[in-house]
Amino acid sequence: RPEVPGKLAPFVEAVQQALLADARRPKKERRTAKALHAQLAAAGYEGGYSRLTDYIRAWRAERGGVQAGDAYVPLSFELGEAFQFDWSEEPLVIGGVYQRLQVAHTKLCASRAFWLVAYPSQGHEMLFDAHTRSFAALGGVARRGIYDNMRTAVDRVGKGKARDVNLRFTTM
Repeated sequence: RPEVPGKLAPFVEAVQQALLADARRPKKERRTAKALHAQLAAAGYEGGYSRLTDYIRAWRAERGGVQAGDAYVPLSFELGEAFQFDWSEEPLVIGGVYQRLQVAHTKLCASRAFWLVAYPSQGHEMLFDAHTRSFAALGGVARRGIYDNMRTAVDRVGKGKARDVNLRFTTM
């Protein structure tokens, strides 16, 4: 069966030129596929949006471009080397009353074992209790903790990696 040219065929050169031009622009100034589709539609393109995005994806893959999800730094940890700690806020209805619980998340980096504890707030007492309960449940304390600038641990975030760590947190 002979190959029938698609609706995108007459516009392939224009799409390629647009993609090459956008590749040289800063990321925030690049056209989105939606904007490119609108531009092509104004020029007479009657094909679908997904046809265009499929073409763009294939074109970028062919040129060796990094796709979403391709770039990452794999982390590896020795057993007992590190744990991660952070808070989340979870909505909950108890007895018909809407409440927001603060949930402490402790995760061992090597085994990915985790422990969750819920509290009414993120105060220092809750922070210390969450650590105590988590370490007891997980069977010990890792050599270092990884934190994400929590208000209960960091008083002020400075330039770069500079932090003013809370005195009560440091004492813990």
